[in-house]
Amino acid sequence: QVQLVESGGGLVQAGVSLRLSCAASGRSFGSYVINWFRQPPGKEREFVAAVSWSGASAFYADSVKGRFVISRDNAKNTVSLQMNSLKPEDTAVYYCAATQYYSDTPSPAAMEYWGKGTLVTVSS
Repeated sequence: QVQLVESGGGLVQAGVSLRLSCAASGRSFGSYVINWFRQPPGKEREFVAAVSWSGASAFYADSVKGRFVISRDNAKNTVSLQMNSLKPEDTAVYYCAATQYYSDTPSPAAMEYWGKGTLVTVSS
């Protein structure tokens, strides 16, 4: 069992940076691939980024590649999402999710645990 709690969301202007955090509790945090998803208003949940069990590998949705950086600290049971050059289209509720399996095409249905989300609003 893994419990996930996101933090760091807020209202920001376009072009600035914001850092989201996902704090995990429970056993074997290092056994899980941690993903960030987001759900824009009125739209479906979409994949943003994922980091492997050790943190050595990460991959991103095309829409955020080059602007967002995901990282993890297994000693602290935390995962961060550094979001740079934010755009209004990045406005969404951001969710942290965990799965034991690595996939090239992460889907919400494949996630085993979810946080409750944190809202990011980017104004133009």
